[in-house]
Amino acid sequence: MSSSMYRRQHQLKVKQAMDSQKKAADLRTKEATKRQDTNRAQTAAQKTNSPATRKSRMNDASRALTAADKYGKDASELEKKAARYGSEAADLQVKIAKAEQAEADQAERQRKRQEQQRKTDDLRRAREAEAERHRIHDRLSSTEAKADDALRKLAAPKPEKLRVLMLGASPEGDLRVGREQAKIRRAVERALHREQIQLDVRTAATTDDLLDGIARFRPHVVHFSGHGQDQLIGFEADLDEHHVGVVVTIDSFASACAATDTPPVLVVLNACETTTAADRLVARFAPLAIGMAGEIDDTDAITYATGLYASIANGHSVNSAHMAGKAAVELAGGEYELPCLVAAGDVDPTAVKLVKGPGKDAPA
Repeated sequence: MSSSMYRRQHQLKVKQAMDSQKKAADLRTKEATKRQDTNRAQTAAQKTNSPATRKSRMNDASRALTAADKYGKDASELEKKAARYGSEAADLQVKIAKAEQAEADQAERQRKRQEQQRKTDDLRRAREAEAERHRIHDRLSSTEAKADDALRKLAAPKPEKLRVLMLGASPEGDLRVGREQAKIRRAVERALHREQIQLDVRTAATTDDLLDGIARFRPHVVHFSGHGQDQLIGFEADLDEHHVGVVVTIDSFASACAATDTPPVLVVLNACETTTAADRLVARFAPLAIGMAGEIDDTDAITYATGLYASIANGHSVNSAHMAGKAAVELAGGEYELPCLVAAGDVDPTAVKLVKGPGKDAPA
């Protein structure tokens, strides 16, 4: 309930308390008057020698006393009501304070969301300007550069399962990459086209896991969960104890992913501050890439990834799956603006479906 509604209730209770107190005071005045009448009638009865007059005065005293008792009883009831209304008003005052604090907190959260949205919009506009510069450069580039760009285009679909290489790295043990991988697996297992997806899950992933996964598994999708910063991501070393990990540049990561006859169609960097890295992956080889526009909460990252792969496994386009992941974060009250989808200039993410029903073309 809002503070304004509590405030209206408080005003009503205060008015009811004041009205009850006023009525009780009026009745106390009447009670006092009747008790005075009682005393006068009793005194008059004691002074008279006439039996008839004494009886009449005693009757007057009895009626006055009865009226005084009634006024007193009614006044007591009104005083109790006034006290109850006062107590309820005090309780409402506490609720008003709490509601005002909650509204202030909500306003602050809204301000932060708007500020984050502004930063995201600025970043998006900067990426669009950069993409426009790339498009102009592409139009002016040499025939050899155009040929290289043609090699990056999506190959014709083949009838095979979607292969997803999942790499999780948390050398210091501060990220729940295992939970993220488990939730993605469960989401895929519940999906409409679950038989059309094959997962290769590498927990505590090293650079050797990356190279081995690319060479032997030949994934259509590479999903990295861990720490990132601008154009750096962190893998684990082959150690049992907690450690700082192995820092990898996004260019070396791109080189590893592209070292195959069939490079991945989509690369997901579920790590903080990786939109620049996603842009770089698309510039190097990937038709589609996803990164985070800031520091994303671990829970939001897990929620987004789960929604993304659930939608992909249900046969939706990459763009729709991306929007589904963001919607899941928004419904959970998280920072849904952070995940960003980047596409090559010749690729429409709304038309790219990585999973299709049995008997239909599967992904490239």
